[in-house]
Amino acid sequence: MDRLIIHGGRPLRGSVEASGAKNAALPLLAASILVDGQVSYHRVPHLRDIATMMSLLVYQGAKVAVDDHNRLHIDSRPANQPEAPYDLVKTMRASALVLGPLLSRFGKARVSLPGGCAIGARPIDMHLKGLEAMGAAITVENGYVNASAPYGLTGSRICFDRVTVTGTENLMMAAVLAHGETVLENASQEPEVVNLAEMLRPLGADIAGDGTSTITIRGVDALHGGTAEVIPDRIETATYLAAGLITGGDVMVTDTDDRMLEAFLSHLREAGATVEVHAGTIRCYAKQPLKGTDVRTMPHPGFPTDLQAQFMALMTLAQGSSTIRETIFENRFMHVQELVRLGANIQLNGNTALVRGVEYLSAAPVMATDLRASASLVLAALAAEGSTEISRIYHIDRGYERIEEKLGKLGAEVERRSGSNHMLTGGDFG
Repeated sequence: MDRLIIHGGRPLRGSVEASGAKNAALPLLAASILVDGQVSYHRVPHLRDIATMMSLLVYQGAKVAVDDHNRLHIDSRPANQPEAPYDLVKTMRASALVLGPLLSRFGKARVSLPGGCAIGARPIDMHLKGLEAMGAAITVENGYVNASAPYGLTGSRICFDRVTVTGTENLMMAAVLAHGETVLENASQEPEVVNLAEMLRPLGADIAGDGTSTITIRGVDALHGGTAEVIPDRIETATYLAAGLITGGDVMVTDTDDRMLEAFLSHLREAGATVEVHAGTIRCYAKQPLKGTDVRTMPHPGFPTDLQAQFMALMTLAQGSSTIRETIFENRFMHVQELVRLGANIQLNGNTALVRGVEYLSAAPVMATDLRASASLVLAALAAEGSTEISRIYHIDRGYERIEEKLGKLGAEVERRSGSNHMLTGGDFG
């Protein structure tokens, strides 16, 4: 199994380009199921979850190709298999995103609950309630969602019990070809939802209100082919900025968008960092040691839950103490014990972590438990004295494109080793 070896203690300096956002690309690719024509995608990141989604579309009968300019082309007109089998989607929770498009197009769908998860921990119950409100008959049996709407879906007013990004995206896609008008209330305002709407509108969809808590979709007869561009990855952007700060360096991320990171950048400034923004670039550095800063995760435009672990790593070396409260997902503090192994001083009390800054971190073998937790361990290892080995890094490959190459460009010493001690490259489309 692959692992990363990080030789810490080197200040990171320089610039790195932001990749396309995985969390935006996945719903955009799923939306190709709805399109009567070919969609050409720009800035799709080379990641394992993307490769899984592409394999799923091919399984369903779509034609998928990558050209010499690294653009991805998908033609779903030949698709004839409205199913997402467990063997294909067991490693990708975002597989639920094909449920709405498949049901809307084919009038039926059979989609595995990803990873065998029950409705609960990261539930899709609101997806299913919304589709039922639009006229679908749904059963959950043997780990599969079976949905049927032989006469098509009908527009409805749907109010989410809580903000859900993938639920908003799924029902938005389902509503695009539905009969009548659908109104999504308490909808997600995340940039990835806006990116999906910005893809669908030029293809013929009638969508308004994206970026607000109320989204209105008026069903149309068909969507035509066109192009789509994936937005910059705001989580990756923030992770590299934090990498510069935790190592006492000076990092600039290019081809990104500071408007998607206002809450995060505000907290960096509060902690004492200098943040410079200009024409799609963000630069961060600190002239003095950072000071402890409290955060509370919230739906966008609040502080992102996907940056909680990285910010916690940053606070382990800040002066004073920080209180970090997680309000979005349960069990999102699994990185804490691994950070403690590196010398961090963190105490947990329910959904709140108290971080007391220490003078230094020391290398130790650690294990990644999920995607964002793995990023926090990379940050801590970059700052730690000595060489840290991070195992189970397949989590990192799900969300960070060419991480060794990008960190190396900034001056980090990072190597990937397999069980045979053979150097490998990052995840790709293959």
